[in-house]
Amino acid sequence: MKSKTIVFTDQQKCEVLDEQVSNPNPDDILVRTVVSLTSTGTESFCYRGVFDTDTGWSSWVNYPFYPGYSAVGEIVEVGSNVSSLKVGDRVYTGANHKELHLTKPENVVKLPDTISYEAAAWSTLATITQTAVRRAEHTMGDTAVVIGLGPLGQLVTQYLRTIGLGNILVIDTIPKRLATATRFGATATFNGIAADAGKFVSEQTEGQLADVVYDVTGHWQVFPTALPLARDFGRLILLGDSPEPSKQRLTQDILTRQVTVIGTHNTRLQPEYAYWTRNRQIELFYKYIERKIFHVEDLITHRYQPNQAPEVYEQFLHDRSQTLGVLFDWR
Repeated sequence: MKSKTIVFTDQQKCEVLDEQVSNPNPDDILVRTVVSLTSTGTESFCYRGVFDTDTGWSSWVNYPFYPGYSAVGEIVEVGSNVSSLKVGDRVYTGANHKELHLTKPENVVKLPDTISYEAAAWSTLATITQTAVRRAEHTMGDTAVVIGLGPLGQLVTQYLRTIGLGNILVIDTIPKRLATATRFGATATFNGIAADAGKFVSEQTEGQLADVVYDVTGHWQVFPTALPLARDFGRLILLGDSPEPSKQRLTQDILTRQVTVIGTHNTRLQPEYAYWTRNRQIELFYKYIERKIFHVEDLITHRYQPNQAPEVYEQFLHDRSQTLGVLFDWR
């Protein structure tokens, strides 16, 4: 059978292709995608195709490249050995942007009846950000700074509100994103760049600066300007992964003020947090939605048909300032 599939066939070239999909093996399930959420920053970098050599980016992105990792859909076939799932089950798969895909039962999470497809499409980004917040090891009443209020920054802000921080200071250059973050947890906003935010953070913290700073931008220019916003012995969480890390510059804050830099990636946690697997983090995320602690459908700004993908990624390349959640609707 054929499946419509979004493919980056070359650097800055996107096509929607019909690709062959096999029938399920006895241990497989076949899922028809309903919606898939774009990771606008990551997928823009993959589409742009400019990376330092010998990095995770350069080894991961090889053309043809299949973007996306936030799909949800409905099971349409199950293999003869599969007993835990059935045709018609609604599942999160975390698959690429494609109409049909084969996977194993252990790779999916069944959706509760109370969780919509569009909310569940945020599951991948919710685990990435939940992992980052766990790595920060906050204590009640902490002050945090979040730099970059795209989809990931918005989710970090909501997690910080949920765990009870005293101050959540957010930094971005786009007023609409600042307003959204305020609606869902930010206590103060700065319209500008991190390099100019020192006075703002100092005034908001009575000169103490932030216990934790999150760099959620993925831009190498931000890293050295984020470090001075952390207090002595504070922490900087590097959640945005720059495709050009050779340009990132360390500052004396790491040595003289002993600011700790913590990198965080996907759902990888240190052994003491091994209980919080990807699936358990997703289940907790769903509980937060059910309890109306988390609001992700409100973050969706654009919905497109898959055949619009070439125009969507070209727009991402030139200007994604007005986007937050961008969905492909496969129905």
